[in-house]
Amino acid sequence: MELAGRIIDGSNEQEEVIEYFPGDSLFTPFERRRGLPIGNQTSQFFANVYLNPLDHFALRELRPGLYLRYVDDFVLFGSDKRELRSMAERIREFLQGLRLSPHPRKFRVYCCSEGVTLLGWRILPAQMRLARPNVVRMRRRLKKMATAYREGRLRFEQLNCRVHAWLGHAAFGDTWRLRQNLFAQFILRPAEHGRNARGRVEQQSTERPRLEP
Repeated sequence: MELAGRIIDGSNEQEEVIEYFPGDSLFTPFERRRGLPIGNQTSQFFANVYLNPLDHFALRELRPGLYLRYVDDFVLFGSDKRELRSMAERIREFLQGLRLSPHPRKFRVYCCSEGVTLLGWRILPAQMRLARPNVVRMRRRLKKMATAYREGRLRFEQLNCRVHAWLGHAAFGDTWRLRQNLFAQFILRPAEHGRNARGRVEQQSTERPRLEP
């Protein structure tokens, strides 16, 4: 616990938000830090420990048709919209006891036919697509990596690892056409690395990654 306290106290600055929870005094929001360390494996660990009571509450008290949580993203499935709305309100009240508030725009009831955005994916009944913000970020990253490679600030091996890490993630969904279009515009122009590097990237970026069992 002493080590956990040191990690949290030495973490990045958090966004200042004045929010009150049941039992707070007038000065409580100014006396407590907000958020968890970002960019560290402890952030996932702390989130899982802190939200463990939510898992038990959902599974033992609410009993939805299906409950899924990954770090701080969670979904409940059911066949009755009114019942799901009731569960949502009970979860909101439960999280108040943990000094947490659900995301105001993402905390809502969806029809499965509309699809749901989860973990960077737009999940529909018959397919999975990458969420648009993820695609936009990757386009920008590719441009920055191409510039850094051209200026000699990024080695080909580093670039290759980053690209294939994203390809491995994208391959879990229906993204074959997206990957083709995205990497058709990704052309490396190395000044000192020679033409072979460009050829290898173009060839690898158009190959469909295989998922090993």
